Order: sequence, then structure tokens, then C-alpha cells
Amino acid sequence: MSCTNCGQHTDIIILPSDCKNYGSCGTLSCDKLTVYDWLGNINLPGHQTPFDIYEVRFKNGRKAFFKNEKNLSICTGEAIAVESSPGHDIGTVSLSGELVKTQLQKHAISHDSDAIKKIYRKATQRDIDIWQKAKDKEINTQREARLILGRLGLKMKLSDVEYQGDGKKATFYYTADSRVDFRQLIRDLAAAFRVRIEMKQVDLRHEASRLGGIGSCGRELCCSTWLTDFRRVNTQAARYQQLSLSPQKLQGQCGRLKCCLNFELDSYLDALKGFPDTKKVLKTKKGNARFIKMDIFKGQLWYSYDDSEDYKWYQLSVEQVHEIINLNKTGVEAESLADIEVVEISKKINFEDAVGEDSLTRFDEPKRKKRRSRRKNIKTNQNKNRFKQKTRNSNTSNKQHKRSNKPNGNFKKNT
Repeated sequence: MSCTNCGQHTDIIILPSDCKNYGSCGTLSCDKLTVYDWLGNINLPGHQTPFDIYEVRFKNGRKAFFKNEKNLSICTGEAIAVESSPGHDIGTVSLSGELVKTQLQKHAISHDSDAIKKIYRKATQRDIDIWQKAKDKEINTQREARLILGRLGLKMKLSDVEYQGDGKKATFYYTADSRVDFRQLIRDLAAAFRVRIEMKQVDLRHEASRLGGIGSCGRELCCSTWLTDFRRVNTQAARYQQLSLSPQKLQGQCGRLKCCLNFELDSYLDALKGFPDTKKVLKTKKGNARFIKMDIFKGQLWYSYDDSEDYKWYQLSVEQVHEIINLNKTGVEAESLADIEVVEISKKINFEDAVGEDSLTRFDEPKRKKRRSRRKNIKTNQNKNRFKQKTRNSNTSNKQHKRSNKPNGNFKKNT
């Protein structure tokens, strides 16, 4: 429960070392389940007693609230034994003090609720040893449970197994697309492992947050780093943002729609308040025009005529579309869209960086022809010289041959 700079790692928990913050590290942690208690260093008034409810963290990001009825001196990051059914469980204190009241309000839990169980004691060395032995069995239990699951042929995926701190109960986390009858599975698991079995279905989003990974944006998944509440995401959010309804682009690693579709939805909804209804047809003297597409933040809409042969799109502003709709309400047809179209003059923007050396269009210029290397030039020159030398030698040999065959002038005919 402390950061890597001031934390001392052990097999069970991370103990605070030098910062004296007892697990609520002041440098914050990269884990979304670690809570920074910014009220931890503030002393309470003399007449006020510390809040007796603590937030305890278990495996797989599971958190619960427990009441300190015995007034034990408990600090954040300590392992404690808490009430469970049956027996007891071992967890790590993640939050204490006044901020627990805020978490109770967030989860709509009252202070005197029956859901808040008791804290038995601080975890002894014997409790931690039993807890460690139970945790060591989780991987083998998961492997054997998957073999039993495959033998029964149930359409469900076993994602994880968690043993209780005293080793008397095992919770099996699974995901399934439909309802599964796992009564025979529970009998087989109880006979194989000799513990009490509890089956808990996990949503696909929660499973992806537990496993983690890299999203299509190149960053870690939001659900595994900082996102704690999973709101419903539907395709209407993609339609408002004018996104392509392609499953490959809109689905996350969990197989559901990406949570980030909701991040900018409010901004798009605010920008769309002044836009006209896209289902309305614009009546003009040339004919009826229907909506094609829009640019929300520029306030531009494109329309096209139904019987047009060239299928030209006419660009209009939001104000112009409202004027045409108001004219149509009075029974008057507007002028042709070609007469009132917004014509944008494209301006060439020369971009330069802070130094003034580069431009964004430097890659658009045609490539220059590559210069031939020096070695190739040397080889070609050598070949040319050799060819010239050969031609010279052949010319000289031909001249000598002609001279030898030429008759001598002093030759006399024999008589």
C-alpha cells in the first residue's frame, strides 16, 4: 500500500519504510485501488473520536467496510482479520478516518447497516501463514477447475479463483453470455477441493480491468488504471459524435463498446443544441434537398437534391438551414442551394516550427532522382576507357595489316 520509492516489499503486503505515511503515500500510486488519504496528517479536535469504520481491500480489487468495535490501533496498510461467513478473512486496510464517510455515501451505505461486519484482530503470523498457503493453491485450483468445466461442457469462462483467508471457502469468478446451470459443477468442485464453493459472475468490463492491456490509442486501458465506475455505453453515443458504426473500431478488448465514447459526449450534446432536425427536407425552387452529413464544431451542414444527376453536396451554415426551414413553414420555397451555398476559399498555410526550419508539406514534394554512387561512376569510366583502348588497338592492327599487304613500288616483272 505504499509506493516503490518508500515501500518495502514482502511476500504478503508492501510495508511503508521511511515516509511514515503508513501506506497512504504522498507521491500517489499508479494503482487505481490505492487511495491517498489527504486528511491523514490532520489531527482531530480533542473531543472527537476517530471514525471506527475502515475500508479493507482484498484480491481482484474487492473492497468492503468493517467496523472496529474493539477500538484496535489500526493503520493504513496493515493486514487484519475480519468477519466472514464462515470463518474469517484476511485483508489489507486501504483507507481510514474521515474519508471513509465519503466512500460510504458514494456506495449508499449507512453507518449502522448490517452489511458492515466486524474487525476481529490484527493478523498474527499464524493467520498470515495460513493465508499464504491458501493463496499458493489458487493457480492449481484454477487449472483443475477448468478441466472439470471442460468435461461438463458448460459455456462459461473461469477467470480467477480466490481463497478465503482461513482456507475454508473458495470463490470462483466466471464470465458467461447467458444463464448457466452450474449445480453439478459446484458438487464436483466441492468433492475435488473439500472447501465451500461460491460462484460469482463478473462483467466483461471488470474482467478486462483486472487483466489490463494496451488500447487502440496506445495507452493502458482506462478501466485498469483510473476508471472505477463503468457507465452504460450505447451506439447512440457514436451517432452523436458522427463516428463510423464499425464494430472493429468501436469495440474494446472486453468485447463491449469503448468507455471513452462517453468522455466527449457531453461536449457534442452541447454543440448540437443549436442544430436543426436532420430529418427535415429542405424545399427549394429547384427541388427537395436532404441531409447528408455535418461538421458539428464548425457549424456546417451538407445537403443534396433528390433528383440531382451530379449528386453535388451543397454546404450550408446552421443559420441558413434555420432560415430555409422557417420559410418552408410559411409555405414559401427557398432559392436554389447553389445561390446560397457557403463557398470556402482555401488558403495555403505555410507551417513552420519554432525554429522556422521545417514545414508539414515537406513530405509532399516529389522525390528527387538519386545520384549515382561514386563507385558506379568509377566503374563506368573504367569500362569506357577499356572500350576506347580496345578500339584503338584494333584500329592500329588494321592499319599495320593494310601496309603489309600493299605492293612495293620497286617490284619488277620477271622476264
